[in-house]
Amino acid sequence: MGAYTRPERLEDALTVLRARPLTVLAGGTDHFPARVAHTPDEDLLDVTALPELRGIRREAGGGLVIGAATTWSQLIATDLPPACDGLKAAAREVGGVQIQNRGTVGGNLCNASPAADGVPALLSLDAEVELASLDGVRRLPLDGFVLGNRKTARRPDELLTAIRIPAAALDGAGRFLKLGARRYLVISIVMVAGTMTKAPDGTVAGVRLAVGACSATALRLRELEATLIGRPAAQAASLVADSHLAGLQPIDDVRADAAYRRETACVLVRRCLADLAADRAVP
Repeated sequence: MGAYTRPERLEDALTVLRARPLTVLAGGTDHFPARVAHTPDEDLLDVTALPELRGIRREAGGGLVIGAATTWSQLIATDLPPACDGLKAAAREVGGVQIQNRGTVGGNLCNASPAADGVPALLSLDAEVELASLDGVRRLPLDGFVLGNRKTARRPDELLTAIRIPAAALDGAGRFLKLGARRYLVISIVMVAGTMTKAPDGTVAGVRLAVGACSATALRLRELEATLIGRPAAQAASLVADSHLAGLQPIDDVRADAAYRRETACVLVRRCLADLAADRAVP
């Protein structure tokens, strides 16, 4: 059994990380199930006592900062603008209530599963991640942080401390749709998240769309986003073409085959856009 460290100051945590390799632990909802059959001899750094990693706040400029150790239950309970409705809907899909009470937003990103529920929703909010080390703080766009299946750009001496959503991304409304083998407590077959702002004349002023569980990382549909700008929001769903999803690389597995995933992604993107155009509330 390795060493267990639970510092109460961020500087102490970063000092320990600089000194030797450690496995960073937050809620542990992915960490412990992966070690049921085999418990490796590893040193753990528990970040749950670091106050800098907890809570959600608005910055002076209007942006949103989500501490990396904020739980999904805390996010659900926080009063957030309608653009975050999709993120809240994704939070409700992260396991059951017990998992939501323990699992953290930052842990979901660092685990870097292709089926991580939080990633598409945060991509649709143009999120950045904040990484801290003894050398200072750096920020990366989320799609520059999650690099592949279980791969991120975090250096061994860094901690993910916060997720930042710019003020401009908090306008409009958000939506999240997920298909699984059953309604709850299921790994995604396909996920789609989107945000949309509309001009006074009903055209699309801004839109961001992301698809998860159909590639090694969740993917923004930037070509489709560009196509929709200035077009009537009510027609947005009808403008989705197969070519707009050409960048997806779905796989065959026990949950679905690649062809089904690709077809379903197209259907869910259209539904997401139709819901956003009609201002339908998130259930």
